[in-house]
Amino acid sequence: MRRKGNKVDLLSYIRNGQELSAKQKFSLVIKLSTPAVLAQITSIMMQYIDASMVGRMGAGASASIGLVSTTVWLFGGICSSGAAGFSIQAAQYIGAKKYEKAREVLRQAVAALLLFSFLLAAAGIAISFFLPVWLGGMKEIRRDASVYFLVYACSLPVMGMNRLAGSMLQCSGNMKIPGILNSLMCVLDVVFNAFLIFQGFDFSFLGIHVVVPGAGLGVLGAALGTALAQFVTACLMLYFLCFRSPILRLQRGEHTKIQAECIKRAVRISAPIAFEHCVVCGAMIAATKIVAPLGIISIAANSFAVTAESLCYMPGHGIADAATTLVGQSVGAVRDKLALSFGRITVGCGMAMMACTGTVMFFAAPFMIGILTPDPEVQALGARILRIEAFAEPLYGASIVATGVLRGAGDTLVPSIMNFVSMWVVRLPLSFWLSKSYGLTGVWIAMCVELCFRGMIFLVRIGRKKWLLIKKS
Repeated sequence: MRRKGNKVDLLSYIRNGQELSAKQKFSLVIKLSTPAVLAQITSIMMQYIDASMVGRMGAGASASIGLVSTTVWLFGGICSSGAAGFSIQAAQYIGAKKYEKAREVLRQAVAALLLFSFLLAAAGIAISFFLPVWLGGMKEIRRDASVYFLVYACSLPVMGMNRLAGSMLQCSGNMKIPGILNSLMCVLDVVFNAFLIFQGFDFSFLGIHVVVPGAGLGVLGAALGTALAQFVTACLMLYFLCFRSPILRLQRGEHTKIQAECIKRAVRISAPIAFEHCVVCGAMIAATKIVAPLGIISIAANSFAVTAESLCYMPGHGIADAATTLVGQSVGAVRDKLALSFGRITVGCGMAMMACTGTVMFFAAPFMIGILTPDPEVQALGARILRIEAFAEPLYGASIVATGVLRGAGDTLVPSIMNFVSMWVVRLPLSFWLSKSYGLTGVWIAMCVELCFRGMIFLVRIGRKKWLLIKKS
């Protein structure tokens, strides 16, 4: 029995073939999920403040960021998919107690992901000035939207390293450091934004009036603030991964050697994930084109409601991170029954948590939107559509956590196809049809229906257990 200080290391039970009771399994899920969930909640709270800062500049500034937000998620998701292709391999090697192989994967991942993220950044820079026009944005918001996306594209290599280091630490069972550093990143984002967005601000402390100058860069300042926060966090994350991680830190005498099999397997795992992000975000971009003609109020309300809703579903992503680690190590240790058990427990936890957050969101919708914008029209419309989405949260949670479970087993192709069908066959046609009669409300009704459908098909996939055969095939 391995101990950390005075605490039993339950994660080592997976690698050592020891049995875990139901209570121990649940305890391990909670232990790994809690730091990730808290980090996700902190991240969203800081995004609230971030969005509120931009919102104070008016609906136009918010709309300019909202216009390109789905494309930002698309590029970020594709970049993150490369990290997933390597971290899933590392998790399975760690489960099999092949620690040197896990470190080989890490070293190859750094080189491969840097190259990939620079190529992705170049593509983003190339389209940045045309993107707002393609998305149907109005002339008055196109310049700010282009500048915001340009800065984001330039920061993609930094974001790629941040995501890789964080996912590698998580796959080794260290959820605490990524949680702390991601929370720090959000705080830094707010601090940098305060100085870069506004002309300046003043406050009183102990009877002393203090005036703090600012750069007054507006939307550009918001983009630069986020990029700087990413850079600081990426440096810290890489330090803890490469020099402090008990399993993955760099060892003397071990050299980087590109292995074709490792790269091929990373591509095999990450390509469907990248396709999935393209499917989901591509559909969201198409939905943006449906929303854009509805006017600035609808664009801003849609953007703020998406930010507000993320407070509900980001905890699900925290549990999904834990699920990937637990299932990945169980599969690597050739313990299929344990992997299935962890899959069921984590999906159940995700649904329960998001049912609770969805209930809170329904009743607190006016307050949540009110924090983000002072515009009464945006507030009213944003609260209305947010309440619609509350009904989909439990099944949405099932799809989020199930995705983490399936990724831990290396099952990424079938889920990507399922997402394609759900988004492009169910959501988009329904959004287009309902928007004609109900405007933005119709778009969100379609989203609610689609998320419920998606959750149900992912529950079926988990229940059929074919994902446990992926590594053996």
